Amino acid sequence: MNHPLPKSAELNQRLHALIPGGAHTYAKGSDQYPQALDPVISHGRGAYVWDVDGNRYIEYGSGMKSVTLGHAHPRVLAAVRRELDRGSNFVRPSVIEAVAAERFLATVPTAEMVKFAKNGSDVTTAAVRLARAATGRRLVALCRDQPFFSVDDWFVATTPMAAGIPDEIAALTVTFPYGDLAAVEELLRRHPDDIACLVLEPAAMREPPPGYLQGLRQLADQYGCLLVFDEMITGFRWSASGAQGLYGVVPDLSTFGKALGNGFAVSALAGRRDVMELGGLRDHRERVFLLSTTHGAETHALAAAVAVMDVYREQDVVGNMHALGERLAVGVREVTEAMGVGEHLVVRGRPCALVFATLDENKQPSQQYRTLFMRQLILNGVIGPSFVVSNALTFADIDKTVDVVAQACVVYRKALEAGDPTPWMGGRSIKPVFRRYA
Repeated sequence: MNHPLPKSAELNQRLHALIPGGAHTYAKGSDQYPQALDPVISHGRGAYVWDVDGNRYIEYGSGMKSVTLGHAHPRVLAAVRRELDRGSNFVRPSVIEAVAAERFLATVPTAEMVKFAKNGSDVTTAAVRLARAATGRRLVALCRDQPFFSVDDWFVATTPMAAGIPDEIAALTVTFPYGDLAAVEELLRRHPDDIACLVLEPAAMREPPPGYLQGLRQLADQYGCLLVFDEMITGFRWSASGAQGLYGVVPDLSTFGKALGNGFAVSALAGRRDVMELGGLRDHRERVFLLSTTHGAETHALAAAVAVMDVYREQDVVGNMHALGERLAVGVREVTEAMGVGEHLVVRGRPCALVFATLDENKQPSQQYRTLFMRQLILNGVIGPSFVVSNALTFADIDKTVDVVAQACVVYRKALEAGDPTPWMGGRSIKPVFRRYA
């Protein structure tokens, strides 16, 4: 592989000169990759991407976990092209809006109504607004152990990047830890009649403890607040109907996106009819301004969603992703143990949504060791901020990835023995996304 990446370097300079942060998603920023190994992507097919310098990579975490079927999936592209030939946006609803809504509610039968938008932030913030309107309460309670819910103030106020958000807004959000029902009940008792909703990813890095989601459902009912599931990641990964379908716990509202469009911009707010109708035209209560967006129902994006749901109905996409992830997890654990770094380079998560943890010689999380590890992966043709699989991968791709991890373990062990990863980092360290100063 030809490194460094001269064309990518030139394009990164252009990007940073024109776009704050050099990317439209912080998690895609150059600071999330090793120095001089932040390739600019030219195109993708299936489980592979090519950079502008001509290098091919096996890709993980495709499109921030949104491309589960693989890049440029022919079934999805065919559906998109058909709609583009018919027009993408009109002054009145298109028939595809009804088709997509019917297909979604058949896929997620725990919901009674759905409204589409373009991104996860909008629909999750809409869920919060609905919950406040339905309950007449001010406070939002969100899970503090989960990384992202929205670009809007009610969430960003809880992060280190809260500049520009008034303290009065920040005071309207309270937090709770994942997996601890007693902590949630204590929070509800501390704010009686003031918490509008509990917002969380129903599952993430670990399985929900037995009875946890059911307990949240009971607490929400007991204290009169709404239960909101953020299914951006779990939707179409844990099951086509999300974690609510897998674990059998029905939230009042839930939000979907990412895999719903296989990379096309479409998200969904779904839930109870009596709550959703607050934003409709068939209710006598005070109206909620709910997801009125010019591009929320672009025909080609909804066609992509319908095609995705059709593929999931006809194929065991979730089962295949679990099989791929399980093979990857087993293989990585075998080679890390064999190389003596098994306690420092750790694979975690559900097989369909694996991440890697990079720990230093004291077994503490280390961005420096993450830099070293990702550098070795990229140099050997594997790219991604995680080991989150797509259905487009093959067992051969997984085995190749395990071989690359084995090569990286050689360098990782040298750094551990030296007690210093710096000589193998190739430059500055990767940094956390959420930090107060650049």
